[in-house]
Amino acid sequence: MPATAVEILQEFELESMTTRRVLERVPTDQLTWKPHPKSRSLGQLALHVAIGPGLISQWALQDSMEMPDMGEQPQPTSNAEILAVHDDSVKKVKAAVSAIGDAGLGAMWQLQSNGATIMVLPKGVLIRSLALNHLYHHRGQLSVYLRLLNEPVPAIYGPSADENPMSAAQG
Repeated sequence: MPATAVEILQEFELESMTTRRVLERVPTDQLTWKPHPKSRSLGQLALHVAIGPGLISQWALQDSMEMPDMGEQPQPTSNAEILAVHDDSVKKVKAAVSAIGDAGLGAMWQLQSNGATIMVLPKGVLIRSLALNHLYHHRGQLSVYLRLLNEPVPAIYGPSADENPMSAAQG
């Protein structure tokens, strides 16, 4: 059974709080750091995590769209900039999913490139797979970047080596 708009919003609300905790740990003085020459910089990855859900949820407000030019990822200049983008993205997801509603989640969406159809899927699948699951994937990458920089990694789905919310509950 497909998820309802309320269920998607409940999941996103929980995940967006976790994402914000991860983004809060991104050090401004390391934004240009890369773990490998082929990798995005810390700042580029953090900004991608921050902006992605809001951007993709906006796609779902349309029935079809042309493949956007993904180009070079912008480089943020501060952690405050990343957090502001994240907070704006959260608002966009909530507004888009609420506007689409349960019936709209089953409506088809398509991505085209130069007139050729690349992808056709229900809007609910677009939101779940690209706005949410895609976010979790990149948030996991971001937690590895933090570990490599010796920054404390927050608990995400359970304790991290730096944070154990379970021990506080037992105390």
